[in-house]
Amino acid sequence: MEDVTVIGAGLAGSEAAWQIAGRGVPVKLWEMRPRQMTPAHHTANFAELVCSNSFRANRLENAVGLLKEEMRHLGSLIMSCADSHSLPAGGALAVDREPFAQAVTKRIKDHALIEVIGEEAQQIPKKGITVVAAGPLASTALTKSLSALTGGEFLYFYDAAAPIVDGNSIDYTKAFWASRYGKGTADYLNCPLSKEEYERFYEALISAEVHEPHPFEKEIYFEGCMPVEVMASRGINTLLFGPLKPVGLIPPGAARKPYAVVQLRRDNAAGTLFNMVGFQTSLKWSEQKRVFSLIPGLEQAEFVRCGVMHRNTFVNAPRLLRDTTQFKTFPNILLAGQISGVEGYVESAASGLISGINAARLALGKEPAVPPRNSALGSLLHYISHAAEDSFQPMNVTFGLLPAWPERVKDKKKKNLMIAERAINALKAWRDGVEGGNP
Repeated sequence: MEDVTVIGAGLAGSEAAWQIAGRGVPVKLWEMRPRQMTPAHHTANFAELVCSNSFRANRLENAVGLLKEEMRHLGSLIMSCADSHSLPAGGALAVDREPFAQAVTKRIKDHALIEVIGEEAQQIPKKGITVVAAGPLASTALTKSLSALTGGEFLYFYDAAAPIVDGNSIDYTKAFWASRYGKGTADYLNCPLSKEEYERFYEALISAEVHEPHPFEKEIYFEGCMPVEVMASRGINTLLFGPLKPVGLIPPGAARKPYAVVQLRRDNAAGTLFNMVGFQTSLKWSEQKRVFSLIPGLEQAEFVRCGVMHRNTFVNAPRLLRDTTQFKTFPNILLAGQISGVEGYVESAASGLISGINAARLALGKEPAVPPRNSALGSLLHYISHAAEDSFQPMNVTFGLLPAWPERVKDKKKKNLMIAERAINALKAWRDGVEGGNP
């Protein structure tokens, strides 16, 4: 049996190591934190999250909800720990971040077949089987090693995280609890703005100072994680169709919806911290306090974490990777997580899951396996390995990636549920075949 190494203990690396060990294959898991930290991490825990709602929607009529369900059917460590530490969030899977990461860390360290090496992996091993899951903020040395391996085929974009507010500093006389259109439980705290309040906030936002990127870094933002000030710069009404959309939200006793609404979501189980939904930002910290305090209910807000901005690196996956997550030219090396060209925490963990399955299969002398094309997992991996090379960008999982339903169905929710049922049945049949060794 060949040696198996996983580099990085984030969501993808932790999932990969768990899947490898779960198939009876010993694995060495390298993680440089806390000896060497990254701009986005604050603890030594594995699978550390930036915000509580990182796993997004949890219903099957949503593609990411389907992806999570498929992962559960494959024994996902990340989904197991997320479900065990979930928070009320309507139809979303929000988690209590620290207990979640602590649970992942404990289960990894307690596994008899996983050896954790608390050092920086500066080189990708030439022998054996390796899953590179170092994340989009890989160390300089490892990035150079990966760049040499790929011939410098790197792209990048900027990713931003939203501020977190101390719940005790919110003025609850101005904010109201509700879920949009009354769907699910009232898990979101809403701060309504009048037209005058919105316009004052907008002018402050677009004129605020931002952290300037290094001269050698070009600003390329991922559309699904656009900084709020960049969104606002596209026009005064842009935010009204985005994170400040008031549709479906009417304050108690009011006859109509407000002009705009800022939503806050619980960030911990105790309900003492709140994440500003859709407020990823690169504003200077002093400016964040000044501008966001113009939102009714947040005048005296205390920001326990300001929004941050960092550069995320990913490879040109269609040019470099197979849908098994193996490199085309180095099949003993697999790439997992955001660096592989998927976008989002769930998608990163999902790619780690498949990388782990295939690393174990390679170590056991078996052929790598690819999830069925009509599953969310298979479609996501098909996208990153078959998209156009010259315009490749990271992608969240969507139903648009899956094969279309063969008949016309007017009810979108019903159609998505049928696609989801088809996907889960196909995935379970594939799982049974893989575990039975048939491929």
